[in-house]
Amino acid sequence: MLTLASKLKRDDGVRGPRASNPASDSTRRVSVRDKLLVKEVAELEANLPCTCKVNFPDPNKLHYFQLTVTPDEGYYQGGKFQFETEVPDAYNMVPPKVKCLTRIWHPNITETGEICLSLLREHSIDGTGWAPTRTLKDVVWGLNSLFTDLLNFDDPLNIEAAEHHLRDKEDFRNKVEDYIKRYAR
Repeated sequence: MLTLASKLKRDDGVRGPRASNPASDSTRRVSVRDKLLVKEVAELEANLPCTCKVNFPDPNKLHYFQLTVTPDEGYYQGGKFQFETEVPDAYNMVPPKVKCLTRIWHPNITETGEICLSLLREHSIDGTGWAPTRTLKDVVWGLNSLFTDLLNFDDPLNIEAAEHHLRDKEDFRNKVEDYIKRYAR
């Protein structure tokens, strides 16, 4: 799976500790982001929640992956929700960009896929935003938790969904189930 990791090891073995040709070194240089991702992806795959599955469409591009969350409890049980994650070049100084690809009725995810999760914010008032000490594992566990303990009706991104829940919990549940049947199977 970690094709990039084996490439890094192979390239280091070919070049040795110091490259003699600076021009060829610059064409083979691997970014700090990619070096971090090799380690973080291995840690992520070893510590993935049982309700999550990660897919790397191109094993040589660890900076782009898809996450599937299949909640096993709560309002969203039975749904299959797809997320797209892109890790920018400035990672780990900036958070990954994450979008929900599955249409969903959720107070913290808009119908167009924007996500309200404090650790995905570059700057957060409450101090729980992104920090260089966070990892992809934190992001995946945070996204998974949006379907259980981090489901937040008090600080919504999708205000209409949150107000719907406050107004009529049963009708909210019905709409969530309808969205799951239509978009999340």
